[in-house]
Amino acid sequence: MDTSFTNTKESLGQATLDNTDWTSLTRAEQIRSIELEGYVVLPNLLTPNTVEQIRKELSKLPTQAMDYSPHQRSYSNVQWTNSPAAIDLIAQRSMLGFLEDLFGDELICTSCGYTCAEPGHPGIAVHTDSQPYGSKIFGVQASSPVLARVLYYLDDQTPDCSPFKVIPRSHLSMHRDGNPYNRYLSHPEEVMVTCKAGSAVVINQKVFHGNFPNHSDRSRRMLAIAYRPAWAGPIGPVEDRDPKQVEKLPDHVRPFFQSLNTQTIDFDVSNRPDNMQREAPGISPSRWD
Repeated sequence: MDTSFTNTKESLGQATLDNTDWTSLTRAEQIRSIELEGYVVLPNLLTPNTVEQIRKELSKLPTQAMDYSPHQRSYSNVQWTNSPAAIDLIAQRSMLGFLEDLFGDELICTSCGYTCAEPGHPGIAVHTDSQPYGSKIFGVQASSPVLARVLYYLDDQTPDCSPFKVIPRSHLSMHRDGNPYNRYLSHPEEVMVTCKAGSAVVINQKVFHGNFPNHSDRSRRMLAIAYRPAWAGPIGPVEDRDPKQVEKLPDHVRPFFQSLNTQTIDFDVSNRPDNMQREAPGISPSRWD
């Protein structure tokens, strides 16, 4: 297993930095960014008090180190823990409004996990979260054809403290290098994305992304919540959630925990079904205007 640092501390000054003014984007421009570039930042969603409360809750969780570094730690299924402020984030109104506009469908939350990149974290390899046939790492759930992962940052991202990394438009490639099962230690056209605590980076699961090493003396904490539209089910059955656990979720969060096997498609669609529509704004090029 390659445990190398993805980037040296000296190289951070030469990294390509995304300088987009995310506060000025319209909803159409936000959708254009995630659909075309593969990512978008929704800034300043959480108050400092909310961020601090979530930090306190998640600091109590028994995280486990990743196999490639003791300095990258994580905890899955935060929704089943005693973390009310973190769980409430699943139904964050501004984020839901964006995702509802993006997908135009019911939302299903597929995961909610906490990660902490401690000083010495070597950086996450460039990868995708999309495996069309499933994988050992992500399981069959990764085969869902459409999914967005929301990365809520609980600490300011600075160049030396494990900021987000992405290869813009890489999800559009039809080349063998774009095989979603590929992983890269780094890439000459990778882009660094920084944002303040309480902001979120939303990514298309198919875009190649990762993060930079933590060369600082503090940790960088993040809560990652994934959503998919109801139609975009996995290619095969996945283990579903315990209904008793779902029933314990707050009323405003529970609707996002339908069966992970939900798949609202018409497998028997004909060539020319009755009552076909003549317009579909969600696929119009003008949706970016």
